[in-house]
Amino acid sequence: MEELSSSRYINLFTDFGFKRIFGTERNQDLLLDFLNAILEREQDPLVKIEYKDKEQVGRDADERRAVFDLYCENEKGERFIIELQKVLQQHFKDRNLYYATFALQEQAQKGKAWDYALQPVYSIALMNFVFEEAYPDQVISRVEPRERSTNRLFHDKLFFVYVEMPKFKKKFSELAGNLERWLYVFQNMHRLDKAPEEIRKGVF
Repeated sequence: MEELSSSRYINLFTDFGFKRIFGTERNQDLLLDFLNAILEREQDPLVKIEYKDKEQVGRDADERRAVFDLYCENEKGERFIIELQKVLQQHFKDRNLYYATFALQEQAQKGKAWDYALQPVYSIALMNFVFEEAYPDQVISRVEPRERSTNRLFHDKLFFVYVEMPKFKKKFSELAGNLERWLYVFQNMHRLDKAPEEIRKGVF
């Protein structure tokens, strides 16, 4: 059960707050702005998305299902999975990979010849724990399939973004850019008595 709060502003790092703000059609502009920031889509910004069923069933009754926090698709067919993870879970990276396969498998075209062409899948995890204490300044890890010897991108259809929120320690006066403002909001919005003017502008 989520803790009740007397805060003026909603806590985005709760299941209720996260889905209330990002999981409704009327707030689609907020989700679009966040996705464009976290995915660095300045050159190819997302302009419209469709919310999809968050529960994905297996291929048969015995196969495990996947339940996403948020799952959406844009007009190009690109899929976006957004997960909020408050506590460290054993094999979390493996679970994240397993969940992403559902967004790939559902693209299979049934009943006709299919050439296996896929649209990209982006899996974004906002975490209230850290993976690597050895890299205290690396808040965001962007993971993609690369060829080891040349470091070139080998495949452009599966991407992971991990945000280790405890590593983000900037004060409001130190924020630079829209992405850092979003991270600040995730961490601190519920603690504020009044939202700073810079945050209240635009989508905020």
